[in-house]
Amino acid sequence: MTRFLFAVVPLVLLTSAVSAQQQGRDACSRDASRFCRAHLSEGDQVVLACLKEHRSRLSKACQQTLADHGQ
Repeated sequence: MTRFLFAVVPLVLLTSAVSAQQQGRDACSRDASRFCRAHLSEGDQVVLACLKEHRSRLSKACQQTLADHGQ
């Protein structure tokens, strides 16, 4: 039983982290394609910088996602 818990708990934590990351991407994907289209192929950090530059124009969901992640 203990082995089972050591195998399942990390899997559940990993799954929830991936799910949260996907929700963040979903919240900002429209804003990214709207304001940062030219940078989408340049990597996440470049897109993040672009989103920060346009913070005042972002959707409330995207603004909240950035704030939730310390951006």
